[in-house]
This record gives sequence, C-alpha cells and structure tokens, in this order.
Amino acid sequence: MDGIIFDVDGTLWDSTEVVARSWNQAINENSDLPADLTAAKIKSLFGKTMNEITAALFPSFSEEDRSRLGDLCFAYENRLLATEPGTLYPGVREAFLALSEKFDLYIVSNCQCGYIEVFLEGTNLGPFVKDTLCFGQTGRPKNESIRILMEKNHLKDVCYIGDTMGDYDACQKAGVPFIFAEYGFGEVPEAEVRIQNIRELEQLLL
Repeated sequence: MDGIIFDVDGTLWDSTEVVARSWNQAINENSDLPADLTAAKIKSLFGKTMNEITAALFPSFSEEDRSRLGDLCFAYENRLLATEPGTLYPGVREAFLALSEKFDLYIVSNCQCGYIEVFLEGTNLGPFVKDTLCFGQTGRPKNESIRILMEKNHLKDVCYIGDTMGDYDACQKAGVPFIFAEYGFGEVPEAEVRIQNIRELEQLLL
C-alpha cells in the first residue's frame, strides 16, 4: 500500500458531547426550535454529509434557512472544539506513530471546513497526517472525495478505516478496501475486516 485513509468521528475520536452542546447553543441563540440535542442523537447523524445532517435536524425549514442554521451550528462546533477537544480513542497516537513510519496517513471526512484542522490541533496529530479532504471543500459524496484525495496525492493502493455503513458504501463505490472500526458509532454487517482497537491495524498492516 502507498497510503492509509482515516475517517474521524467514531474512528479516531468522539466529539459528540461537545458537538451537542455547541449545536444546542447555536439553535437556542439563532432559532425558535427546542435546543435538546444529545450526544446519542449526534452519533446517529455523524457519518452523513452536512446537507443530510441539516435536513434531518431541521426538516420544516426551507433549504436556505436550513443551510443558514446549519452553518451556524458548524461554526459554533469548530469554535468550542478548539478549546474543548473531543476524546481521542485509546491507542490512536501510538498507532499513528507506528503506521506513519511505513505509510503516508490521510483523512477524508464528511465534515465542514475547519473541523479536521481543529481535530489535528487539539490532538497534536497534525505531524502524522500528510493530507486531508472534507465535504466542506468538495461538496461531493465521500467516495468522490476519497478518489479526489487519491488523485491529488498520486495514490494507487490504499485502505480506508471507518465506522459506519456510509463509510463502507463509499469504499465500495471508490474501489477501496474497507476496515471497519467496530468500536465506533455504526454497524456494518457486511464488513469483512474488522478491528476492536485501532492498534490492531499495526498487526494487520505492518
């Protein structure tokens, strides 16, 4: 392989408690909707694109109002996570240190612009990651974002580590092998390769 691509939420860290608080603040300050989001609700939404998340949260809003409030939620989220980072899963730092000695590491996520940067800064993992791409930059489904990142970095043989059915489907469409982080947020019955701890990647790939 010439690269490993990671998802973020449910794969590398859990930020749902902080995200729920930030979105509730944005909703409370900028709408008449009840601000009652929970970490569990956020977990059920993570993995979807930004457009899909706002459609699920604000179904009665027009597309314009949905986008406006969604953008505020994402901005509040980035700002709060900059001071209160999510919880890095056990072994992530050690796995990145070991894997980066042999492979270039990348991140592709369905998140907004700025989120991956906040993640990398808050966890001090930036030095291990060669490049990143998100939905906020491409506006495209994850399978297309994976291919865009691969083309940009001249990658031919990679695998993707993720935790949701959306990740699995994206890999199927992109023609990329998928490794299921089953400790994360989703269920992927079809996944052939699974890990219960991220450090198992060292045994699988090194």
